Amino acid sequence: MRKTIKDCLYILLGSLIFSIGINYFTIPNLLSEGGIIGLTVIFHYLFHWSTGIVNFTLNTVLVLAGIKFFEKRAIIYTLFSICSCSLFLYLTESSGRQLTEDTLLAAIFAGLLVGGGLGMIFRAGGTSGGTTILARLANQYLGWSMGKGVLVIDIIVVLGSVLVIGLGKAMYTLIAVYLGAKAIDFMVEGLEEKVAVLIISNSSDLVLEGITNKLARGITVLEGRGGYTGDNKDVLYIVVNRQEIVRLKNLIYEVDEHAYVTVHLVQEMIGKGYKMGKAKIAKGL
Repeated sequence: MRKTIKDCLYILLGSLIFSIGINYFTIPNLLSEGGIIGLTVIFHYLFHWSTGIVNFTLNTVLVLAGIKFFEKRAIIYTLFSICSCSLFLYLTESSGRQLTEDTLLAAIFAGLLVGGGLGMIFRAGGTSGGTTILARLANQYLGWSMGKGVLVIDIIVVLGSVLVIGLGKAMYTLIAVYLGAKAIDFMVEGLEEKVAVLIISNSSDLVLEGITNKLARGITVLEGRGGYTGDNKDVLYIVVNRQEIVRLKNLIYEVDEHAYVTVHLVQEMIGKGYKMGKAKIAKGL
């Protein structure tokens, strides 16, 4: 019950932030958005329809059409998210005003607020409906991050909005959409984002000892062989949080300044002690 209340509060706060981004930065500066909210904004420009009502109608139809793909808990969270976003859109649309006449600045804040709000909703296990449902499916079946899924779908909608808001405003909108996607990934993954590091060193034993003692992280030792020299070498493999990478590099180069180190982002971790795999995530959708 405590977790459910916390999730609902996250969704409410995220919905409010999302709505402020739309009604205080997007619409007053004649920008657009991607996905269903993009269509909602375009309908507002063309027919002066309420963004809250249109957003609720379009998203509810999509959710009902795809209800068979989700479990009961996910449907409840999604419907709650849709109602929250639509309510705050409706409540803030009358008070929304232009806070800046600088279109670039408006696009930046619109992207950060809309993406940050959606990210909070995603982190709580909900969606704002519409294309975010498609983004969750892309995350499940294609391995895309939530931000990437939203970005691809949003770009398609933004390109279609050129006929209404013009090419210049659409280009600014792309900036907002891109920043929004990055904000979503940051809110969902946050400081828990992982990076994998491969270390090849002539002093691998000392590097291993330093990492184990000073970083207190588990590390895997792989057997490797040089393709040119044929020499056998130990290859160290470790996964750390992004904020730990600087400290890890310092530990490595204190021992061997000529060590070969590669770093790459980890899309997903499956196994005991890590986040749920795709099969379990699918059940939570």
